Amino acid sequence: MGIPEKIKAIQDEMAKTQVNKATEHHLGLLRAKIAKLKREQEERKSKKGQKSDGFDVKRSGDATVVFIGLPSVGKSTLLNKLTGARSAVATFQFTTLTVVPGMMEYRGAKIQLLDLPGIIKGASTGKGLGKRVLAVARNADLVLLMLDVFQPYHEDVLVKELGNIGIRLNQKPPNIVIEKTTTGGIAVAQQVKLTKMTEKLLKDILRVYDINNARVVIREDLTSDQLIDYVSGNKSYADAITIINKIDLVDKKFLYQLKKKIKSEFIQVSADFGINIDPLKDQIYNKLKFIRVYMRPKGGETDFKEPLIARKDSTIGNICDQLHRQMRKQFRYALVWGKSVKFGGQRVGINHVLQDEDVLTIIKSRGV
Repeated sequence: MGIPEKIKAIQDEMAKTQVNKATEHHLGLLRAKIAKLKREQEERKSKKGQKSDGFDVKRSGDATVVFIGLPSVGKSTLLNKLTGARSAVATFQFTTLTVVPGMMEYRGAKIQLLDLPGIIKGASTGKGLGKRVLAVARNADLVLLMLDVFQPYHEDVLVKELGNIGIRLNQKPPNIVIEKTTTGGIAVAQQVKLTKMTEKLLKDILRVYDINNARVVIREDLTSDQLIDYVSGNKSYADAITIINKIDLVDKKFLYQLKKKIKSEFIQVSADFGINIDPLKDQIYNKLKFIRVYMRPKGGETDFKEPLIARKDSTIGNICDQLHRQMRKQFRYALVWGKSVKFGGQRVGINHVLQDEDVLTIIKSRGV
């Protein structure tokens, strides 16, 4: 029996199994087995040298943001409003058949926006251009889920299709440490009590992945699905913003009722009429968690006009990497003015974490 047949057999078994407290353990193991088989399937494709499903997109700017939505929800029009790019716009479906990039410059940041072809239900299994479209989202810093005001229920479709190829939206990787050992079985240390699955299920899932000896530290109450994501090791995590487009076509009462139907928070816009474009820019910028770092050359004046854009919790080492590939090797120490230090001009090392609007001077090693 091949891998697809094994996956189908397990899926059939799951469909026949009632979901209740007594079957939680069994269903958890079945999900783990499916995830492992799917990983093996992808690994075999890679070994055969099959061409990647993703579009070839060169990253640029300080961050990359992708539009994900069904056809004709207004992605191209919104991209044009945000960036001034010229993405093809029409009233019929599948206008965009390739990736159209645009650059949004906002608060000193250059944010690459990618207009992707519309996906359809079943995209993650290869329907339409689905796999190629979704694969681009794997490397994005932020996903914009775009919905038509008359079809808000498609949010579930988008989240499911992204989830099927291993993209977890608005989630963080589970806080767990698994250190493999040679003997001793599986020892579990719970810093937080497990309530969403049993310790026995945790151990049995690890054994599905041939982890029979390990030290496990649980730092948060996690589900069996989160554990499977962690041990399968092929998941990516991204923040997302849900956008409801075409609000110019409905009244306030309709929008009020809409808020009751959609599970997540959303921003309502009209790409055609430019409604709420600036608030959307704010949300994109804030979700990307940027900080502005003002550079001051040794003995010179601070450049307050063009800040260096970095991500929250960036160290001076990260800034060195942004400036030049050799800068980290040449680093001696740095001087910092701002919120991250106790006093202005404080001398700090390469691992110092910067905050928004810090002023930074990097001192190179002597002779460099």
